[in-house]
Amino acid sequence: MVECTCKCKLDFEPFELLIWSETVKLDYFGNISGNKIFLATKLIFFLDLLECNAALSESHTFHIEKNGSGPKFSRWYQLWTHFILLWAVYSSFFTPLEFAFFRGLPENLFLLDIAGQFAFLIDIVVRFFVAYRQPHSHCMVYSHSRIAIRYLKSQFMLDLLGCFPWDYIYKASGRKEPVRYLLWIRLSRALRVTDFFKKLEKDVRINYLFARIINLFVVELYCTHTAACIFYYLATTLPPSEEGYTWIGSLQMGSYKYTHFREIDLWTRYITSLYFAIVTMVTVGYGDIHAVNTKEMIFVMIYISFDMILGAYLLGNMTALIVKGSKTERFRDVMADLISFMNRNRLGKDLRMEIERHVRLQYESGYTSASALQDLPVSIRTKVSQKSYEPYIRKVPLLKGCSDEIINHMALNVHEEFFLPGELIIEQGSMADQLYFVCHGKLDEVRRYENEREEPLLSLETHSTFGEVSVLCNVPIPYTIRVVQLCRLLRIDKQHFLDILDTYFLDGRIIINNLLEGVQGKESNIENIIKESKTTLHIAKHESELAMKLNCATYDGDLYRLRCFIGAGADPNMSDYNDRSPLHVAARKGYEDIAQFLIEKDANVNAKDYFGNTPLLEAVRNEHDEVASLLVNAGATLMLDHVGTFLCEAVASRELEFLKRLLFNGANPNAKNFDMRTPLHIAASEGLYPASVSLLEAGASVLSVDRWGKTPVDEARVGGNKSLINLLENAKRAQLSEFSESFERNQGSVIIEQEQRKCTVFPSHPWDNLDGRRTGVVLWVPQNMDDLIRTAKEQLKVYNGSCILSENGGKILDVRMISDNQNLFLVNEAS
Repeated sequence: MVECTCKCKLDFEPFELLIWSETVKLDYFGNISGNKIFLATKLIFFLDLLECNAALSESHTFHIEKNGSGPKFSRWYQLWTHFILLWAVYSSFFTPLEFAFFRGLPENLFLLDIAGQFAFLIDIVVRFFVAYRQPHSHCMVYSHSRIAIRYLKSQFMLDLLGCFPWDYIYKASGRKEPVRYLLWIRLSRALRVTDFFKKLEKDVRINYLFARIINLFVVELYCTHTAACIFYYLATTLPPSEEGYTWIGSLQMGSYKYTHFREIDLWTRYITSLYFAIVTMVTVGYGDIHAVNTKEMIFVMIYISFDMILGAYLLGNMTALIVKGSKTERFRDVMADLISFMNRNRLGKDLRMEIERHVRLQYESGYTSASALQDLPVSIRTKVSQKSYEPYIRKVPLLKGCSDEIINHMALNVHEEFFLPGELIIEQGSMADQLYFVCHGKLDEVRRYENEREEPLLSLETHSTFGEVSVLCNVPIPYTIRVVQLCRLLRIDKQHFLDILDTYFLDGRIIINNLLEGVQGKESNIENIIKESKTTLHIAKHESELAMKLNCATYDGDLYRLRCFIGAGADPNMSDYNDRSPLHVAARKGYEDIAQFLIEKDANVNAKDYFGNTPLLEAVRNEHDEVASLLVNAGATLMLDHVGTFLCEAVASRELEFLKRLLFNGANPNAKNFDMRTPLHIAASEGLYPASVSLLEAGASVLSVDRWGKTPVDEARVGGNKSLINLLENAKRAQLSEFSESFERNQGSVIIEQEQRKCTVFPSHPWDNLDGRRTGVVLWVPQNMDDLIRTAKEQLKVYNGSCILSENGGKILDVRMISDNQNLFLVNEAS
């Protein structure tokens, strides 16, 4: 039922529509437009449409509902295809007969021929509206322009030329013989018969042996029929006076002679020609019929050579029927088993169609070629899998940064599958037990709501993945995956994937991080689900165990074992429960070779453990100067959180060597604690002369003041250590003297910087008009006037000018008269 905007109802039963969605617009002149509409029409539709002309406005919109998941041919179109098939059978057999036996059709056959060509002409129009399925993507194409272009590039010219009334053209051209050869164009219609037999053989409702034998019989009959017509035509190429030099003109069957054979009735001539073709094909006979002239001999030789090939084809097919080895028969057996299974389990119509389409895809396109590899050795299958699947898996964002080992392992465990457009691979709310990689094609993520409304979320294309969250986290999939274009997918079983992650758990951490990066910005709870999943916790457990193994190997000084762990993919920066890395342990134990190896493997030299200790601090505390030197050369620092407090404690505990190492490795001797006291304050108050010397040598200031306003000198005086007081007094005088010199240098540079001025010099007089004034140049004011004049002439590219004038016209004699940013004028003194 088609519904119009003018509220009238049109019931177009003869209207042939093959529909998939959206809107068709038709005006009352029969013009058609619309998107994604597959339609074919019969002329009755336009007649019915014109009958409603009075009730329609200038244009009408017809809303056609979507029916099913794919296009469905209406019964009217199916009747039309069967009708045109009968005409194709008639045309295929009658064309050779017309060419050989008729030099101009009689009236009754001429009218029949015109009716047939008119039917094929209508079919040409219909085919401009017939959607087609793309061979590479298996998507239906509904665009009228693309359908028309495809048809114009393929069969259109043959179909159009076949519809020409060649018999009428032959008569109108004065019975020119070359015109009749164009009749053979109509044999292209035999392709329709071939397609019909292909469909017939796949129809499980019809006995395959019967369908195949009928097909082979028709092939043999058509070949002999065509050969018989050619044999007779060759005889008619000679004039009646020379008909005795032809195979039929010289023929005598018993007492019956075929003289004046053109006057014999059509049936006798055709049967005789067919008999000649058959006995020639099987290369047996009684010697009663044979070629006479040269043209007949040449054709017989060609025909017998062709018959050898045809006989081999027929015998091969019959043998295949007996042994049941044909691909089509295997397909029918599979379909028969599936139909029995579907009937027994009462599967729904949509599911049955999906199963049948999938099996037909495998049969027609040969996409199950991977099964042919099962008989090959494992080593060869491994190479084939790596060559075929590894490039796709390597480019998947989920596996970005993973090792070659895990990618190779996954390439060996994936299985290849193909899905047709419209199929649902995973439905919303189900648990995925497979991880899918997209090699080719296009899919959509769709979310369905209770009111059957669908919301597209994401389009998946090559190198995409889906099902990973469900596989890794054991949660239902919150969307449906629907195929848009023919898809080639690689799938790996959930258990295989988790086993691989268990083996390559270091890559598992990379996969989890990539997954978290991929879901960032989506639903907030997905990140928490991934982080709290059993897989993530299992990977973290393995990482902790490996970190312990690394630290144990380092603690034991076993460089070989450490090399093996890191060579197997372990991260040299992995830390244990106290955040201690192998470099912390190596620095503490003083293993110079292990520290050097870890630094070469890009271990973090400034990593902090749970207590805030760096590898350099561990080396310094345990007096391993060689390791500390390696770390410093690699860019390591102490990175102490409270340097002043730490140094003050070292001084107070009288750890002089430790203090020296800290200062040597970059600790700031002027760092202060919470009381604003420096380590030198503590050393002076405690009377620690050696510590004070070390701090002063490291650059400690005796002028620092604590929160009570006391300096280290004041603290020494309270303690009464004369040697220490003298040391600090001398250091104070030296630091004050150095500070004074530094202050004077800084002041001088400030004065020089303040004296530096700039000016703008123009090559004209100050009283010249501003519009006519040439562009000037900005210069720094030099030490004397001669330098200023020379520099201005060079920059302004003038050759005259001997003095500088101010804006008021006064001559400037000294550069000290020039203020900053003043405008000056370069002129000749005589002017």
